[in-house]
Amino acid sequence: MPELKYEIKKHIGALSTSPSGWTKELNLISWNDRDPKYDMREWSPDHSKMGKGITLTADEMILLREMFNELDL
Repeated sequence: MPELKYEIKKHIGALSTSPSGWTKELNLISWNDRDPKYDMREWSPDHSKMGKGITLTADEMILLREMFNELDL
């Protein structure tokens, strides 16, 4: 299996922290030297391990924001 290369270009924020120290974060990440995308997933405290997550383009983030704005929260 090929090595997964990533670089966190911008840490946007943490949504929560588990008792074990893992944080659910929104970041702008470049995967395998490609253009950065928005990414939400759990990270170990030193960012050496990650959980499953979701990666979105800027256009998808705009649509998601519009959907959130329509919710009655």
